[in-house]
Amino acid sequence: MSIALPDRVRLRPATVPDGGILEGPRLLRRLPEGVEERPYELFALRPLGRLIGAEIGGVDLARPLTPALHAELNRALLEWKVLFFRDQDITSAHQRAFAANWGELETNPFIPKGETEDTTRFARSASMPAFENIWHVDVTFRPAPALGSVLRLIEVPPVGGDTMWADMAAAYDNLPEEIRERIDGLTAVHDYIPGFDRFSDPEVLLRHQDAFPPVEHPVVRTHPETGRRTLFVNQAFTTHIVGIDRDESDRLLRYLFSRAHTPEFQVRFAWRPGSVAFWDNRATQHYALNDYHPHSRVVERVAIVGDRPF
Repeated sequence: MSIALPDRVRLRPATVPDGGILEGPRLLRRLPEGVEERPYELFALRPLGRLIGAEIGGVDLARPLTPALHAELNRALLEWKVLFFRDQDITSAHQRAFAANWGELETNPFIPKGETEDTTRFARSASMPAFENIWHVDVTFRPAPALGSVLRLIEVPPVGGDTMWADMAAAYDNLPEEIRERIDGLTAVHDYIPGFDRFSDPEVLLRHQDAFPPVEHPVVRTHPETGRRTLFVNQAFTTHIVGIDRDESDRLLRYLFSRAHTPEFQVRFAWRPGSVAFWDNRATQHYALNDYHPHSRVVERVAIVGDRPF
Protein backbone atom coordinates (compact mmCIF):
# COMPACT_ATOMS: atom_id res chain seq x y z
CA MET A 1 0.00 0.00 0.00
CA SER A 2 1.42 3.39 -0.98
CA ILE A 3 1.58 6.18 1.57
CA ALA A 4 0.45 9.64 0.51
CA LEU A 5 2.91 12.37 1.46
CA PRO A 6 1.84 15.83 2.53
CA ASP A 7 1.99 18.40 -0.28
CA ARG A 8 4.88 20.18 1.37
CA VAL A 9 7.08 17.04 1.33
CA ARG A 10 8.95 16.75 -1.96
CA LEU A 11 12.11 14.93 -2.98
CA ARG A 12 14.72 17.55 -3.76
CA PRO A 13 15.82 17.81 -7.42
CA ALA A 14 19.13 16.09 -8.09
CA THR A 15 20.61 14.90 -11.35
CA VAL A 16 23.94 13.52 -12.50
CA PRO A 17 25.68 14.58 -15.72
CA ASP A 18 24.29 13.02 -18.87
CA GLY A 19 26.22 10.20 -20.51
CA GLY A 20 27.30 8.29 -17.44
CA ILE A 21 27.11 4.54 -16.86
CA LEU A 22 23.96 3.86 -14.85
CA GLU A 23 23.38 1.15 -12.28
CA GLY A 24 21.01 -1.75 -12.85
CA PRO A 25 20.81 -4.94 -14.91
CA ARG A 26 23.07 -5.47 -17.92
CA LEU A 27 22.34 -7.63 -20.95
CA LEU A 28 25.15 -10.21 -20.76
CA ARG A 29 24.93 -12.27 -23.94
CA ARG A 30 28.16 -14.14 -24.66
CA LEU A 31 27.12 -16.19 -27.71
CA PRO A 32 25.56 -14.99 -30.95
CA GLU A 33 21.81 -15.39 -31.36
CA GLY A 34 20.92 -19.01 -32.13
CA VAL A 35 24.31 -20.46 -31.11
CA GLU A 36 24.09 -23.10 -28.38
CA GLU A 37 26.67 -23.90 -25.73
CA ARG A 38 28.82 -26.90 -26.72
CA PRO A 39 31.64 -28.61 -24.83
CA TYR A 40 35.24 -28.46 -26.00
CA GLU A 41 36.73 -31.88 -26.68
CA LEU A 42 40.43 -31.22 -27.35
CA PHE A 43 41.37 -29.01 -24.40
CA ALA A 44 40.17 -27.83 -21.01
CA LEU A 45 38.59 -24.38 -20.86
CA ARG A 46 38.17 -22.37 -17.65
CA PRO A 47 36.13 -19.17 -17.93
CA LEU A 48 37.61 -16.10 -16.27
CA GLY A 49 34.50 -13.98 -16.73
CA ARG A 50 30.82 -14.23 -17.53
CA LEU A 51 31.20 -12.80 -21.05
CA ILE A 52 34.84 -12.68 -22.00
CA GLY A 53 38.12 -14.42 -21.29
CA ALA A 54 39.00 -18.08 -20.76
CA GLU A 55 42.12 -20.04 -19.85
CA ILE A 56 42.98 -22.95 -22.14
CA GLY A 57 44.63 -26.01 -20.63
CA GLY A 58 46.27 -28.96 -22.36
CA VAL A 59 47.55 -27.15 -25.46
CA ASP A 60 51.30 -26.81 -26.12
CA LEU A 61 51.86 -23.77 -28.34
CA ALA A 62 55.31 -25.06 -29.30
CA ARG A 63 53.66 -27.87 -31.29
CA PRO A 64 51.88 -27.48 -34.64
CA LEU A 65 48.09 -27.39 -34.50
CA THR A 66 46.08 -30.13 -36.11
CA PRO A 67 43.15 -28.97 -38.26
CA ALA A 68 40.72 -30.19 -35.59
CA LEU A 69 42.53 -28.36 -32.79
CA HIS A 70 42.74 -25.18 -34.86
CA ALA A 71 39.00 -25.32 -35.56
CA GLU A 72 38.13 -25.82 -31.90
CA LEU A 73 40.47 -23.03 -30.75
CA ASN A 74 38.90 -20.73 -33.33
CA ARG A 75 35.46 -21.56 -31.96
CA ALA A 76 36.70 -20.79 -28.46
CA LEU A 77 38.16 -17.48 -29.66
CA LEU A 78 34.86 -16.46 -31.26
CA GLU A 79 32.88 -17.48 -28.18
CA TRP A 80 35.21 -16.08 -25.47
CA LYS A 81 36.98 -13.26 -27.45
CA VAL A 82 40.32 -13.67 -25.63
CA LEU A 83 42.13 -16.91 -24.78
CA PHE A 84 44.90 -17.30 -22.20
CA PHE A 85 47.60 -19.97 -22.11
CA ARG A 86 49.77 -20.53 -19.03
CA ASP A 87 53.20 -22.13 -18.62
CA GLN A 88 54.14 -21.98 -22.30
CA ASP A 89 57.85 -22.51 -22.97
CA ILE A 90 57.90 -21.04 -26.47
CA THR A 91 60.15 -18.95 -28.67
CA SER A 92 59.32 -16.06 -30.95
CA ALA A 93 59.26 -18.53 -33.86
CA HIS A 94 56.68 -20.69 -32.04
CA GLN A 95 54.58 -17.61 -31.34
CA ARG A 96 54.61 -16.55 -34.99
CA ALA A 97 53.84 -20.08 -36.19
CA PHE A 98 50.84 -20.30 -33.86
CA ALA A 99 49.45 -16.93 -34.99
CA ALA A 100 50.02 -17.80 -38.66
CA ASN A 101 47.33 -20.50 -38.37
CA TRP A 102 44.86 -17.61 -38.60
CA GLY A 103 46.44 -15.78 -41.52
CA GLU A 104 49.26 -13.58 -42.74
CA LEU A 105 51.18 -11.64 -40.08
CA GLU A 106 51.30 -7.87 -40.34
CA THR A 107 54.10 -5.39 -39.61
CA ASN A 108 53.90 -2.15 -37.64
CA PRO A 109 56.35 0.64 -38.51
CA PHE A 110 55.64 2.63 -35.34
CA ILE A 111 56.71 0.06 -32.71
CA PRO A 112 60.20 -1.41 -32.18
CA LYS A 113 60.77 -4.81 -33.76
CA GLY A 114 61.57 -8.13 -32.14
CA GLU A 115 63.50 -10.85 -33.99
CA THR A 116 61.59 -10.32 -37.23
CA GLU A 117 59.72 -7.57 -39.07
CA ASP A 118 56.37 -9.06 -38.10
CA THR A 119 57.16 -9.10 -34.36
CA THR A 120 56.76 -5.99 -32.23
CA ARG A 121 58.55 -5.66 -28.91
CA PHE A 122 57.31 -3.51 -26.03
CA ALA A 123 60.22 -3.12 -23.58
CA ARG A 124 59.13 -0.89 -20.71
CA SER A 125 61.44 0.18 -17.88
CA ALA A 126 62.25 3.11 -15.60
CA SER A 127 63.70 4.98 -18.57
CA MET A 128 60.98 3.92 -21.06
CA PRO A 129 57.50 4.28 -19.52
CA ALA A 130 54.42 2.64 -20.97
CA PHE A 131 51.77 4.40 -23.06
CA GLU A 132 49.39 1.51 -23.71
CA ASN A 133 47.12 2.38 -20.77
CA ILE A 134 44.18 3.52 -22.88
CA TRP A 135 41.22 1.50 -24.12
CA HIS A 136 41.94 0.77 -27.77
CA VAL A 137 41.66 -1.61 -30.71
CA ASP A 138 44.93 -2.39 -32.47
CA VAL A 139 45.75 -0.59 -35.73
CA THR A 140 42.29 0.69 -36.62
CA PHE A 141 44.18 3.31 -38.64
CA ARG A 142 44.61 0.60 -41.30
CA PRO A 143 41.95 0.01 -43.97
CA ALA A 144 41.92 -3.61 -42.75
CA PRO A 145 42.68 -3.64 -38.99
CA ALA A 146 44.19 -6.73 -37.42
CA LEU A 147 42.04 -9.85 -37.04
CA GLY A 148 43.73 -10.60 -33.74
CA SER A 149 46.97 -10.51 -31.78
CA VAL A 150 49.10 -12.99 -29.85
CA LEU A 151 51.03 -11.50 -26.92
CA ARG A 152 53.86 -13.31 -25.11
CA LEU A 153 55.30 -12.14 -21.78
CA ILE A 154 59.10 -12.22 -21.61
CA GLU A 155 59.80 -10.21 -18.45
CA VAL A 156 57.09 -9.78 -15.84
CA PRO A 157 57.26 -7.05 -13.17
CA PRO A 158 57.11 -8.19 -9.51
CA VAL A 159 53.71 -6.53 -9.14
CA GLY A 160 51.26 -4.92 -11.55
CA GLY A 161 51.28 -4.94 -15.33
CA ASP A 162 47.92 -6.69 -15.81
CA THR A 163 45.98 -6.33 -19.06
CA MET A 164 42.21 -5.88 -19.40
CA TRP A 165 39.88 -6.63 -22.30
CA ALA A 166 36.32 -5.46 -22.91
CA ASP A 167 33.61 -7.19 -24.97
CA MET A 168 32.43 -4.58 -27.46
CA ALA A 169 29.44 -6.63 -28.63
CA ALA A 170 28.12 -6.40 -25.07
CA ALA A 171 28.92 -2.69 -25.11
CA TYR A 172 26.76 -2.31 -28.21
CA ASP A 173 23.96 -4.55 -26.87
CA ASN A 174 23.63 -2.37 -23.79
CA LEU A 175 23.41 0.97 -25.55
CA PRO A 176 20.05 2.73 -25.23
CA GLU A 177 17.86 2.08 -28.25
CA GLU A 178 17.93 5.72 -29.30
CA ILE A 179 21.75 5.68 -29.32
CA ARG A 180 21.86 2.48 -31.40
CA GLU A 181 19.47 4.06 -33.88
CA ARG A 182 21.60 7.21 -33.93
CA ILE A 183 24.90 5.47 -34.70
CA ASP A 184 23.88 2.57 -36.94
CA GLY A 185 25.04 3.50 -40.44
CA LEU A 186 27.46 6.21 -39.30
CA THR A 187 31.18 6.09 -40.06
CA ALA A 188 34.14 7.51 -38.14
CA VAL A 189 37.64 8.55 -39.13
CA HIS A 190 40.65 6.69 -37.68
CA ASP A 191 44.22 8.01 -37.81
CA TYR A 192 47.53 6.72 -36.42
CA ILE A 193 48.75 10.15 -35.34
CA PRO A 194 46.69 10.55 -32.12
CA GLY A 195 47.78 7.12 -30.94
CA PHE A 196 51.50 7.69 -31.41
CA ASP A 197 52.34 11.40 -31.45
CA ARG A 198 52.81 11.73 -27.68
CA PHE A 199 55.68 9.25 -27.48
CA SER A 200 57.04 8.68 -31.00
CA ASP A 201 59.77 10.33 -33.04
CA PRO A 202 58.02 13.04 -35.13
CA GLU A 203 60.24 12.19 -38.09
CA VAL A 204 59.02 8.58 -38.01
CA LEU A 205 55.40 9.74 -37.98
CA LEU A 206 56.03 12.16 -40.83
CA ARG A 207 57.82 9.52 -42.89
CA HIS A 208 54.70 7.30 -42.92
CA GLN A 209 52.06 10.00 -43.30
CA ASP A 210 51.43 9.33 -47.00
CA ALA A 211 51.41 5.56 -46.54
CA PHE A 212 48.77 5.73 -43.78
CA PRO A 213 46.16 8.38 -44.64
CA PRO A 214 43.08 8.65 -42.39
CA VAL A 215 40.50 5.91 -43.02
CA GLU A 216 36.78 5.58 -42.38
CA HIS A 217 35.23 2.62 -40.56
CA PRO A 218 31.67 1.95 -39.42
CA VAL A 219 30.94 3.17 -35.91
CA VAL A 220 29.27 -0.23 -35.47
CA ARG A 221 30.90 -3.08 -37.35
CA THR A 222 29.54 -6.56 -38.07
CA HIS A 223 31.82 -9.38 -36.98
CA PRO A 224 32.62 -11.32 -40.18
CA GLU A 225 32.40 -14.75 -38.49
CA THR A 226 29.79 -14.41 -35.74
CA GLY A 227 27.56 -11.73 -37.25
CA ARG A 228 27.55 -9.84 -33.91
CA ARG A 229 27.25 -6.06 -34.00
CA THR A 230 30.19 -4.51 -32.15
CA LEU A 231 31.00 -0.95 -31.18
CA PHE A 232 34.06 -0.01 -33.24
CA VAL A 233 35.39 3.36 -32.11
CA ASN A 234 38.34 3.74 -29.75
CA GLN A 235 40.07 6.55 -27.93
CA ALA A 236 43.54 5.91 -29.37
CA PHE A 237 42.76 6.25 -33.08
CA THR A 238 39.20 7.52 -33.70
CA THR A 239 39.21 11.27 -34.37
CA HIS A 240 35.64 12.15 -35.37
CA ILE A 241 32.33 10.92 -36.73
CA VAL A 242 31.61 11.78 -40.34
CA GLY A 243 28.65 13.99 -41.22
CA ILE A 244 27.95 15.68 -37.89
CA ASP A 245 29.48 18.84 -36.41
CA ARG A 246 32.61 18.55 -34.32
CA ASP A 247 31.04 19.39 -30.94
CA GLU A 248 28.33 16.76 -31.39
CA SER A 249 30.90 14.26 -32.65
CA ASP A 250 33.10 14.84 -29.60
CA ARG A 251 30.17 14.43 -27.20
CA LEU A 252 28.96 11.25 -28.88
CA LEU A 253 32.44 9.73 -29.07
CA ARG A 254 33.14 10.47 -25.41
CA TYR A 255 29.93 8.63 -24.56
CA LEU A 256 30.77 5.66 -26.81
CA PHE A 257 34.38 5.47 -25.58
CA SER A 258 33.13 5.18 -22.00
CA ARG A 259 31.16 1.99 -22.74
CA ALA A 260 34.38 -0.05 -22.49
CA HIS A 261 34.66 1.09 -18.86
CA THR A 262 31.77 -1.12 -17.68
CA PRO A 263 33.26 -3.85 -15.45
CA GLU A 264 30.62 -6.44 -16.39
CA PHE A 265 31.95 -6.34 -19.96
CA GLN A 266 35.59 -6.85 -18.91
CA VAL A 267 38.14 -9.47 -17.96
CA ARG A 268 41.45 -8.75 -16.21
CA PHE A 269 44.47 -11.01 -16.62
CA ALA A 270 47.45 -11.22 -14.27
CA TRP A 271 50.54 -12.23 -16.19
CA ARG A 272 53.10 -14.80 -15.08
CA PRO A 273 56.25 -16.03 -16.82
CA GLY A 274 55.16 -18.26 -19.71
CA SER A 275 51.77 -16.58 -20.17
CA VAL A 276 50.35 -15.99 -23.66
CA ALA A 277 47.15 -14.18 -24.68
CA PHE A 278 45.34 -14.43 -28.00
CA TRP A 279 42.50 -11.98 -28.61
CA ASP A 280 39.95 -11.21 -31.29
CA ASN A 281 40.68 -7.62 -32.29
CA ARG A 282 37.34 -7.42 -34.14
CA ALA A 283 35.32 -7.98 -30.96
CA THR A 284 37.31 -6.39 -28.12
CA GLN A 285 39.18 -3.42 -26.80
CA HIS A 286 42.11 -3.78 -24.42
CA TYR A 287 44.03 -1.73 -21.85
CA ALA A 288 47.52 -2.44 -20.46
CA LEU A 289 47.83 -1.19 -16.90
CA ASN A 290 50.77 1.14 -16.29
CA ASP A 291 51.17 0.47 -12.57
CA TYR A 292 54.57 -1.22 -12.38
CA HIS A 293 56.98 1.71 -12.80
CA PRO A 294 59.99 1.69 -12.26
CA HIS A 295 60.09 -2.08 -12.82
CA SER A 296 60.53 -3.61 -16.27
CA ARG A 297 57.90 -5.32 -18.38
CA VAL A 298 58.86 -6.85 -21.73
CA VAL A 299 56.40 -8.40 -24.17
CA GLU A 300 56.38 -9.40 -27.82
CA ARG A 301 53.30 -9.28 -30.00
CA VAL A 302 52.41 -10.62 -33.41
CA ALA A 303 49.27 -9.48 -35.19
CA ILE A 304 47.24 -11.21 -37.87
CA VAL A 305 46.09 -9.30 -40.96
CA GLY A 306 42.35 -8.71 -40.88
CA ASP A 307 39.67 -7.60 -43.30
CA ARG A 308 37.94 -4.30 -43.98
CA PRO A 309 35.17 -3.66 -41.43
CA PHE A 310 31.59 -3.53 -42.69
